Amino acid sequence: MAVPKRKVSKARRDKRRSSTWKLTSPALVVCPKCGAQHLPHRMCQECGTYNGREVKVVKSVVAK
Repeated sequence: MAVPKRKVSKARRDKRRSSTWKLTSPALVVCPKCGAQHLPHRMCQECGTYNGREVKVVKSVVAK
């Protein structure tokens, strides 16, 4: 049976385990209609379009 030759230090052990905890940022795409960023394969929250079609009517905000 295989047995470790030397004790693995806490730092070395933690360095090895750290790669599984890496976070990845979500991929964002630019909306061709309004230029806002949104998640791929999702409706644009700013203008309400998906795949070039109007999916949801978005109320426009009026500045005072």
